[in-house]
Amino acid sequence: MGNNLLPHAGDYLRFLPEILLSVFGALVMLLEAVAPPGSSGIRKTSLGVLSLLGVVLAFFANFYAMRHPGLAFQNMLSVDGYATFFRGLVLLVGFLCILLSFSYLNREQAQSGEYYTLILFSLVGQCLLAASADLIMVFIGLEISSIATYILAGFLRDDRRNNEAALKYFLLGSLATAFLLYGIAWTYGLTESTNFDQIQRVLAYQAFRSTGILASVAAGLIFVGLGFKVSVAPFQVWTPDVYQGAASPVTAFMSAGPKAAAFAVFFRVFMISFGPLSDRWDRLVWICALLTMLIGNFAALRQTNIKRLLGYSSIAHAGYVLIALTADSDIGMAAGMFYLASYALMNIGAFAVIGYVAARHEQYVRVEDLSGLSRRQPVTAALLAIFVFSLIGVPLTGGFFAKFYVFQAALESHLVWLTVLGLINSAIAAFYYLRIIVAVYMREPGPAVSALVPPSPGVRVALWMTAIGTLILGIFPSTVLTFASMSAAALR
Repeated sequence: MGNNLLPHAGDYLRFLPEILLSVFGALVMLLEAVAPPGSSGIRKTSLGVLSLLGVVLAFFANFYAMRHPGLAFQNMLSVDGYATFFRGLVLLVGFLCILLSFSYLNREQAQSGEYYTLILFSLVGQCLLAASADLIMVFIGLEISSIATYILAGFLRDDRRNNEAALKYFLLGSLATAFLLYGIAWTYGLTESTNFDQIQRVLAYQAFRSTGILASVAAGLIFVGLGFKVSVAPFQVWTPDVYQGAASPVTAFMSAGPKAAAFAVFFRVFMISFGPLSDRWDRLVWICALLTMLIGNFAALRQTNIKRLLGYSSIAHAGYVLIALTADSDIGMAAGMFYLASYALMNIGAFAVIGYVAARHEQYVRVEDLSGLSRRQPVTAALLAIFVFSLIGVPLTGGFFAKFYVFQAALESHLVWLTVLGLINSAIAAFYYLRIIVAVYMREPGPAVSALVPPSPGVRVALWMTAIGTLILGIFPSTVLTFASMSAAALR
């Protein structure tokens, strides 16, 4: 019997992306340690190139592992289309953010192998979250990702904004983790299991419904823990401050990777494990989705700092994804997956432009600092316009179909009022997004734009990758949506 507890070769194969990321993270850390003091920035940048190689190999290993689907490590991990989708998404986010980091760290004279190691280890945690089939693995993955991200938020130690962002993120994140852990413990006490499928089977017993209130409390505690990670109201207070204080590539990373991984868990936990109690938690999610959209959009209207504006925008977009969760259907899950992919591309692209314009020590991060960008850097301005129009939801961009599919799923689940209110919120959001377009195309160049040099190769590649991806999802959305739909249907 003891031999049955030992991992099999297939377990390691399904775990291959995380193994590769861990190996490359340790290798980068080791090379950083043995590098002679005062090593040049070029040598430090080579560690970033090595990290890129690790992410690329993990990306291909992710799809290779999909050829051998199934459970691994005593049913703690599940490799299927759903896990493959989110693993691939967070790895793409990591790849793009490492590209953006080369020139940024050189400009700030902060090039370091530790930075790339932290990104790789954070990706390990996010991949674990995407493939988790057990609440214990959720906690492990969340902690691996969060601890690395806390440090990344304060990586520029001499910058007080970085220090403040890291401290706020750490304190509030630790509080949210306590709620999550308490919810996991409560769930285990009620169901005698932390496995997603087993929890669902126990909760589905009619005799168990007498203790449904206790199970609802457990679900609520888990909702608080995960709600913090995805910035849903009323757990969103950390987002604008941390987004503003962290370095731009780190902000881009936090806004897309950890959020996608946490939403992957959100869908698994609430649509599978707590699915039998959906009539109890769907009202809570309905209210949180509405509050999240309202708080995010109305607060963004008043912002002059573009990083804070996109921070509140991120909150609002989390509300749209919650609409997909509220729909509680295969179509809703697929729509949420498509939305997260679209949002990752357009948001990273927007932060790439912000980091490029901001100059050293991020002096220029106001909306007005983008004034006249179209006259000095017309191609960069056009790419930024694509990202902004996608955030609004203009046709022929990924953001349009992302919102379309979410609202369609809501209507098919008879969430008419939530759909109407979501559409109104989308119209409100257009006001603050269009302020960016006005500054870029209708105003004279300011000091920030006048001093710009052409973007570095890494920034250029990241901008074009995200822009092309945003347009592909807006013109040919069927490939990604079909894969998401098949993955969601197989999961349920």
